[in-house]
Amino acid sequence: MSPTDSDRTSASRRGAGNRDAEELAEQIDAIRADLQNLTSSVSRIAGKQLNRAQDKAMETASEAEEAIRRNPLQAVAIAAGLGLLLGVLTRR
Repeated sequence: MSPTDSDRTSASRRGAGNRDAEELAEQIDAIRADLQNLTSSVSRIAGKQLNRAQDKAMETASEAEEAIRRNPLQAVAIAAGLGLLLGVLTRR
């Protein structure tokens, strides 16, 4: 191989290496963009689920309050029974 052939081969390898590095950098940028989009989507979905859970908790609390108003003696008996049960369980 003559010196010029060797120089061309080295230059060709460097050019291929630069192209590979540029391709890799582009792929990394694409992955970053995908991760940002995914993070945004997950945050949006989590926010919606949190709002749904809060709405359900408020609805359940309202229903419990209404049940207590309709049946106050039964509510007191249930509360006393649960208190007694917890007292017995924590004594052990």
